[in-house]
Amino acid sequence: MEANKSKITVKNVSRTFYSPQGEKINALQDVNFEIDDVYSPQGKDIGEFRVLLGPSGCGKSTLLRMIAGLEHPDSGEVLVNGNLVRDPGKDRGMVFQKYTSFPWLTVADNIAYGMRINGVPKEKRDPVVSQLVEAVGLKGFENSYPDSLSGGMQQRVAIARTLAVRPALILMDEPFGALDAQTRSEMQQLLLQVWEETASTILFVTHDVEEAVYLADRIFIMSAHPGTIVEDVEVPFARPRDLALKERNDFHELQSYVLGRLKRAPGSGGHVRVSI
Repeated sequence: MEANKSKITVKNVSRTFYSPQGEKINALQDVNFEIDDVYSPQGKDIGEFRVLLGPSGCGKSTLLRMIAGLEHPDSGEVLVNGNLVRDPGKDRGMVFQKYTSFPWLTVADNIAYGMRINGVPKEKRDPVVSQLVEAVGLKGFENSYPDSLSGGMQQRVAIARTLAVRPALILMDEPFGALDAQTRSEMQQLLLQVWEETASTILFVTHDVEEAVYLADRIFIMSAHPGTIVEDVEVPFARPRDLALKERNDFHELQSYVLGRLKRAPGSGGHVRVSI
């Protein structure tokens, strides 16, 4: 079997912004981490679920946008599959917190959009759309428009649209942050179920400690600004996972450890969320 190949490499990345008043803000400083492809014992590429966890304003979203090719570091470099990231690419899909469906397209047409602009013929698009509509629980809403859907359903559309183009890397920027607690929990479970069938690597940004522990294989803990990685925490819970995991003592112990590590991290400002 081929040795693990680096999926994402972030080397010495720093990023500075300036406020409208001209104040210099060090958003990210000397960020370093690497995510490798993960294989099953049989040699199948199965991907991995990594979480970037940190307080609000620590640069998590900026870092994710750099990996997506939507922003660029002031210094350092970002590589995906060994290639320097300069622009967005087909190998990366991104799901934002703000719902990003095209309001003039139906659910089915939104899901098919990426395939269509990539030149996939209709006879090949339609089966993929049908499969994903079923997988994300949108059966019966194929001909609906986004403005008639709830927030949770709109994020189901966004996830399905991203999965439709089969990216090797999925970047998710607090995609459930605007949802109520029950819908958020349902969407976490849905994401895990769908992801376990895709073999994609997911890098997921959140400031919710419970969400990070429930979803991740490993958690990159970030300090408040200037944001940097202070610890890489392994999450030992087996998959598949269900909501009963959140009631276990070892889950709460790891949640408490991660929260404590966040509070002890250097930096200033920001807050984290602890779900109850």
